[in-house]
Amino acid sequence: MTKKLDTRLESEGAEFLVLGQLLLNRIAAYKTYTNMPGYDLIATNPEANTSARIQVKSRWRTGATGFPISNFDCEFVVAAFLNRGSKDGTKQAKAPDFFVIPVDVVRDLPKSSHWSKVDLKHVTELDQYKENWQLISQFLSKCHGE
Repeated sequence: MTKKLDTRLESEGAEFLVLGQLLLNRIAAYKTYTNMPGYDLIATNPEANTSARIQVKSRWRTGATGFPISNFDCEFVVAAFLNRGSKDGTKQAKAPDFFVIPVDVVRDLPKSSHWSKVDLKHVTELDQYKENWQLISQFLSKCHGE
């Protein structure tokens, strides 16, 4: 039996990578330092008094397209595919890919019976979500509750 790769450090790193991307895209955001069950980051727009909870789902392996998810208590899921290679060394490391996806899109994806895993191969027009940080900006700019 192959030993499971411990990717806790990479998971934490992915959250900081997403946080950095949000900040670079002029979106005020904060990491939750206590383990919140449905989200890892909070993006805010103080002028509009709005916020968005963001769950970061990371995968270590180059070429990964899916991830387990069971809690949808957020507004966005950012899939951070770290592309660090493969355990057997056959896949090359490359730059990470980020997909900014509204939680409703992820919630509607088919889930595997084991681990409640979703696969982004099932997302229609997936490229519209690649590095689309504007989705969060637009969400934060809207007046909610009207």
